[in-house]
Amino acid sequence: MAKAIDIFSGCGGVSCGLSRAGFDVKVAVELDKSAAETYSNYEPLKNVDVIIKDVCEVTGEEILKKAGIQEGELYLFAGCPPCQNFSMQNPKNRQKSEKERKKLLFEFLRLIEEIHPPFILMENVPGITTKFNSRILNSFIRRLENKKGRKDEKYLVLKDVLNAADYGVPQTRKRFVLHAVRMDVYEELKACGLEFSLPKPTHSNKKDSELPKWVTAKEAIDDLPRLGVGKEYKGTGKKKVYNHKCANLSEDNLKKMKYIRAHGGSRSCLPDSMVLDCHKKKKEDGSTFTGHNDVYGIMDPNKPAPTMTGGCLCYSKGRYGHYSQNRAISIREAARFQTFPDDFVFSNSLTKAALQIGNAVPVKLVEASAEEFLKDINIIQEKRKIDKQSRT
Repeated sequence: MAKAIDIFSGCGGVSCGLSRAGFDVKVAVELDKSAAETYSNYEPLKNVDVIIKDVCEVTGEEILKKAGIQEGELYLFAGCPPCQNFSMQNPKNRQKSEKERKKLLFEFLRLIEEIHPPFILMENVPGITTKFNSRILNSFIRRLENKKGRKDEKYLVLKDVLNAADYGVPQTRKRFVLHAVRMDVYEELKACGLEFSLPKPTHSNKKDSELPKWVTAKEAIDDLPRLGVGKEYKGTGKKKVYNHKCANLSEDNLKKMKYIRAHGGSRSCLPDSMVLDCHKKKKEDGSTFTGHNDVYGIMDPNKPAPTMTGGCLCYSKGRYGHYSQNRAISIREAARFQTFPDDFVFSNSLTKAALQIGNAVPVKLVEASAEEFLKDINIIQEKRKIDKQSRT
């Protein structure tokens, strides 16, 4: 079984996707103890050696030793450096220096340059590709590509912004995805007649596509038991459901939800008496500052869910109202939208669970990338085996 290493692992979205595709995740690095605890509580990941410390204090030698990886072994080095510094949704990033914004991405690069892994997977927010962040991303990629004269140190890099909904995720969530292969390994791939590539879509919203349609919010969660506002459903035996718990709602927000549900699903329908003062402020041009339009919204059951964020369990932070029940979505529903399996158990703290789920990469999107890498690794390993036999 091919080995994998997961840096900035969070609660385990990447490792979960890798393991479901067939990788043996050997080591993870995560600073947050609560996220690391959630990671280790998932049965398929319980034997992963989780290094709980700042990635800046971790060395490549330490990682390889803990992973038990030998020289010449084919493995995947995966990492999703925290995306907050690259997000265009955070206006504070404009005040941060380039050095501050690129720090963790370049710690990831430092580890790559220390161990020279055969394969690399990186994911981040689409904002990393914007003009504002282009110097940082381009510098990172140039360092990967331009080790002159050393095929065992430079990489072929493929990158794109992908929509998770195209990979069976019931959520419209765009992610920057990077696949890289070390050039000496790439030569082996070419000798096998293989094309190194990004994952190919498995679903589509195009009418003329032969692929299955995008998975909708209703298809993803409609089988879960009904839930009251601020309640938790546990069940027993075969009916047990983990983390099916939702936030409470104030009377004002419950009234808003009922009104919005009856008038199209968006808060733009609210009468003036129900609109918050912050949504009535005027801009310099005299127009009304409305803020994020999805706030206080109701999900459309016939479309994928909106992007899960660190506030995904809070009705006032996005279009996180359940499509048919007067409440915000539950922890388990948010996890379903991120395609975590139902036996992946999160903290029952709504705040902790929302952050862990919102910060994770959708499991099925990772799985799609993992399958591409695993296909390449398996074929190269088979060719190496045949070549070795022919020499003996």
